[in-house]
Amino acid sequence: MVSKRVNVMKNLDWITVALFLLIMVCGWLSICGASSNVDVTQLLSFSTRPGKQLVWMLCSIVLATGILAVTKDFIEKYSYVIYVLLLLLLLVTIIIAEDTKGSRSWLRFGPVSLQPAEFSKFATALALAKLVDTHGFILEKWGNLIKAAGIFMLPLLLIIAQKETGSAIVYLAFFLVLFREGMSGNILLIGFCMVLFFILGIKYSEFEFANQTFSVGVWLVLSLIQIITTILIWMYSKDRRMTALSSYINIGGLLLGVSVSMLIYPFDVTILQIVLISIVIVLLLFYGFKDMIRQYFFIALFAICSVGYLYSVDYVFEKVLEEHQQTRINVILGLEDDPYGAGYNVNQSKIAIGSGGFSGKGFMKGTQTKLKYVPEQDTDFIFCTVGEEQGFLGSAFVLLLYLGLLLRLVYLAEQQTSVFCRVYGYSVACILFFHLFINIGMVLGITPVIGIPLPFFSYGGSSLWGFTILLFIFLRMDCERTAR
Repeated sequence: MVSKRVNVMKNLDWITVALFLLIMVCGWLSICGASSNVDVTQLLSFSTRPGKQLVWMLCSIVLATGILAVTKDFIEKYSYVIYVLLLLLLLVTIIIAEDTKGSRSWLRFGPVSLQPAEFSKFATALALAKLVDTHGFILEKWGNLIKAAGIFMLPLLLIIAQKETGSAIVYLAFFLVLFREGMSGNILLIGFCMVLFFILGIKYSEFEFANQTFSVGVWLVLSLIQIITTILIWMYSKDRRMTALSSYINIGGLLLGVSVSMLIYPFDVTILQIVLISIVIVLLLFYGFKDMIRQYFFIALFAICSVGYLYSVDYVFEKVLEEHQQTRINVILGLEDDPYGAGYNVNQSKIAIGSGGFSGKGFMKGTQTKLKYVPEQDTDFIFCTVGEEQGFLGSAFVLLLYLGLLLRLVYLAEQQTSVFCRVYGYSVACILFFHLFINIGMVLGITPVIGIPLPFFSYGGSSLWGFTILLFIFLRMDCERTAR
């Protein structure tokens, strides 16, 4: 469907387009720098990775132009259809895809391989935007929240079934979109607590206090549950006596128990903590029914689920996660030192970035990446090429480009006059932010290595095309806003 009465070229946000092109060009230059045994005369040859990436880039520009010729009404009308088709493609991929590095996520079409997971992001964003734009839709209703979460949890599960855990985790970025649209901040608090409890429970599970018999990890998590529960009661309680009572039981009882165990008679303080938390839960349920305070039930549920989650962490870590995932987490948490195994990529990446110094070694002069000391140096770990060749200055410049793109997308999303366009715009910004944060973090060794590309930067046609579609659908929507 051709655009109607909208001068796309006039209304297109050229600032975003310029940032997109700049990031893509910087990525291509980094791919050139990371390519071994390739001189300047071969950079345009299709037999080399820089040459192939150049073709993907030109195709992306053609793809973006084609998207700009489609109207916003057409995109909105067929949002669910596109979503269902991509879900079916994800399902088919599980069945027919060949095993590639332990995953079944790539479909081959002759000499070209495509990863459907990269394209399902824009389809999921469209479906979520369509749902939230439904008349009378508010996220304060649990039914609506479950529907919204189901929109992106379904592709997440299908991608996990392809054994592409890293690509699946990206879909959690949609929770940030829901938070912008009115989802309770308590949901984000729960998510943060789950991550924190998991890290503390694993990292300190084998540590014990001097002359004590209980695990430091369990004690820390239970202490946090007591403190957070007390803070939540203070925030939502209308009765100061309830706040004081929970404080005395949780905080006072904890301090008393630790003092007795350390100074008088050693015993397992975590058992006392479970008893104290149980007493507070009983009080919350009692006063919740008595005074009909709904928040008390949620706080009690938070405490119950948190304790249950704590004692399931070991099972999940040992039985659910695969061995290489366990090793990566242990390396990140400092529980294992594996510089030649799971920690090799990160270790070599740090060396490459550090060797670049302030201004770098120069274009195509990076020895660490050029000689392939860094695995995946032009895909998942491409940012270390920037650090080695262009140094701190080049790295800062690339990060500023991304910051400018993210801020521009948030600005444009806020300017939208329809809920559909606003939700989709925030979906684009959140997905790009999540990719950027995780990718840069794993290169620097501060986030787990989960293998996701740097948007518009890493080598590969699937990711570049997927991000291009994701971005330019939003820019096409924005054209109709500025045309009014």
